Amino acid sequence: MAVLADTDSRWKWGLGLARRLNPAAAVTGYQFAGSDIPSQRQLAEAGISADSVSVVSAGELLTALAAKPADVLVVSLPGGGVQAILHLLAAAQLEQRPLVLTGYVGVVYERITEGLLLRAGADLIAANSPADLDEFRTTFTGLGLGTESLTLTRLPFLRANGPRTNNRYTVTFAGQPGVPNTRWHRRYLVERLAEHARRYPERDVLIKLRNLPGEQATHTEQYPYDELVRALGPDRPKNLKLFGGDMGKVLNRTDLLVTVSSTAAVEAIHRGINTAALTDFGVRESLGNTYFIGSGCLASFDDLDAGAEPRADVTWARRHGLGSEVDPLPQRVAEVLASGPLPPLQPYYTLSNGKAFLPGLLANYGVGTDGQPLGFLVGNAPSGLRKAVRRSARNMYRHGSQVVAPVLRRLASL
Repeated sequence: MAVLADTDSRWKWGLGLARRLNPAAAVTGYQFAGSDIPSQRQLAEAGISADSVSVVSAGELLTALAAKPADVLVVSLPGGGVQAILHLLAAAQLEQRPLVLTGYVGVVYERITEGLLLRAGADLIAANSPADLDEFRTTFTGLGLGTESLTLTRLPFLRANGPRTNNRYTVTFAGQPGVPNTRWHRRYLVERLAEHARRYPERDVLIKLRNLPGEQATHTEQYPYDELVRALGPDRPKNLKLFGGDMGKVLNRTDLLVTVSSTAAVEAIHRGINTAALTDFGVRESLGNTYFIGSGCLASFDDLDAGAEPRADVTWARRHGLGSEVDPLPQRVAEVLASGPLPPLQPYYTLSNGKAFLPGLLANYGVGTDGQPLGFLVGNAPSGLRKAVRRSARNMYRHGSQVVAPVLRRLASL
């Protein structure tokens, strides 16, 4: 087993899937170059030690797979990254090509066709729910593609409840890095949580931090909740608390999970925990809470302050892959591996149907349109130089996303 990932949440998904396929198999981890490797804590929570992870470019991945062949490669990257790896492996002359398995890290609620076609061509594409599987099949059929690669699974981070770790009624807010994305809206959330804590002094109100200070995450967080909570000063109620670390542990003490659209909500619903997807900022695709239409979980802070405890509709939950332990993916992988030599990989996009956008997409991941690793910063450059260039690129990206982009958005709103 091998897993190729780039960020903390994608490591969690990829490793979770690999462990489920074969809990006893050794897993080799490849960190795709261009993103900072997650912290030791983040990797440990995902299920792998930092010593077992190698940072690789596209060319270095081929070298690693040739030296240490894998039966299965779980590609846990964004859609563009998956497409690049498909082109890379399709052109490679590996003596033993791994089965390529990919899918979606969380729930799918927007850009479904775009993301699915970037993954098309993999040996297996995992759909996290019956609803996703039906939608994927409809898309492939409409484009004249076969659906044999589509297979049902469930999100690998869905776990059963552990032992109760607290006797007080606990409301947990699961934050997200980019939803909502303005300081005013994020301050609104903190103030409403503080108000709820004052209204119910017998309850603990926890704010679950996405990552600990200094750690890298899949998405940049512009206005961290810990800073906004500290800004409350002496007005902060004592039962309003911050919590970092594993979401599974905090859910073991949670009676009501509150979020805008975090995937923590689906884990809470899977466990049978009361769950509220907030409507205070609207029910909008850009927020991701449209996913919960029909679930019975949409609610406002006013509803929660009045005592509401939303519980997900059972039929909706089953349709979205929640509340069930059934997972046909391991058997499907075993069948494909046992069926004989793997057929050549055929990525959906080629220079025939995607000539205007494919070259740039592949180049972002160090792959040429011929499927070969690009010559720059691959193998022939000193490792120190590669690290320096990658570090500079990451710093420029962070400056742009954290400093320049907010200024431009403010100017655009004038």
